[in-house]
Amino acid sequence: MNEGIQADRVTSWFEAHAPEVEPPLSFDLITGGRSNLTFRVEDAAGHAWVLRRPPLGHVLATAHDMGREHRILTALQSTDVPVPSLVGLCEDDAVNGAPFYVMDFVEGAVLRGREAGLALEPAARKRAGDQVAEVLARIHAVDIDAVGLGQLGRKEAYLERQLKRWSRQWEQSKTRDLPVVEQVHAELTARAPEQGPAAIVHGDYRLDNCLVGADGSIRAVLDWELCTLGDPLADLGLLLVYWTDPGDETAALGDSATTLEGFPSRADLTAAYAEASGRDVENIDYYVAFGYWKLACILEGVYARYRAGVMGESDGFELFARQVEVLAQAAHTTIERLA
Repeated sequence: MNEGIQADRVTSWFEAHAPEVEPPLSFDLITGGRSNLTFRVEDAAGHAWVLRRPPLGHVLATAHDMGREHRILTALQSTDVPVPSLVGLCEDDAVNGAPFYVMDFVEGAVLRGREAGLALEPAARKRAGDQVAEVLARIHAVDIDAVGLGQLGRKEAYLERQLKRWSRQWEQSKTRDLPVVEQVHAELTARAPEQGPAAIVHGDYRLDNCLVGADGSIRAVLDWELCTLGDPLADLGLLLVYWTDPGDETAALGDSATTLEGFPSRADLTAAYAEASGRDVENIDYYVAFGYWKLACILEGVYARYRAGVMGESDGFELFARQVEVLAQAAHTTIERLA
C-alpha cells in the first residue's frame, strides 16, 4: 500500500483518461517528503506514467497547487521546451484525497551526484552542460502571453519581491545571529539591477531537475512548482550556485556530478547561455550572490525545523547550520566583487 494513493479510485480515473491503460496498476514513490509526492505508475502492459500530488497532511493548497503546475506544463506543450506530455488533471479530492495530475513517464537519468554522472561518457557530459544552458535560454524565450501564462504572476519588481520574501523567512526562522546575512541583504537591495522584460522563471533550475539521455540530451525539465514570472537571470544565477567546479570550496551540493571530466565550467556555462539567449550577463555576479543568499535563507529554515523536531529524527542535521554559514559567506564574497 502506498500512502497518498487510493488505488481503486485512481485506477478508475486512469481508465477514464488514459485509454491504453491495462489494470492493475502499480504505484512506486519516486520522490516525497517536504515537496510534492511523485509516483511512477505502471500498468500490466508495461505502460508508465508519473503522478504528482501534494505532500501528505498539507493544508495550504496554494503552496502545492497541482492546477498551477498542470497549467504551466500545458502551456509549454506547444514550445521547444522539453517537458513531459500530459494525461490530465484531477481536482476532485474524492478521488485521491487531494488534487493530482498525470504525465507520461520520460526515460532519462537524474544526475544528482558524481556516481550518477559516471554513467555518461565525457562527451555526453559536455553535451549535457551545453544543453542545460541552451534549454534555459529556450525557457526564457517563451512568449508568456502567447502561451497563456501572462497572468501566472506579477511581471515587475521580481528581485524586490524576492528579497522581501526571503528576508522575512530569515527573520522568522533564524536560530542565531549571523550578521553577514543581513549585510548581504542590504547590499543586494542597494545594488539590485533594473529588470528587463519579464520571462518565465523556473525557480529551481539545475542539472538534477532535468532528465538526461545517454547521449547527454535534456529529455525533460521537471519540478515546476516554484515557477513564476520575473527576471530570467535569477534562474542562471541559481544554476551557477548549484553548478560546482572541481575544487570549489563553496559547493551548494557536496557531491556534484558537474565536477566530473567533460562538464563545462561555470564560466563556460555562462558563456553558452549568453550565446544561446542573446542576453547581457555582465552583471551575473549579482544574481549568483542572490542565489547563494536565498539558498542560505532556505536552509536556515530547514535547519530550524530539524532543531525543533518537526522534521522527524535525523542524524547530521547540524551540517545544515554550517552550510548556511558557507553560503552566506559565498554571497558576501560574490557581491563584494561588484564593488
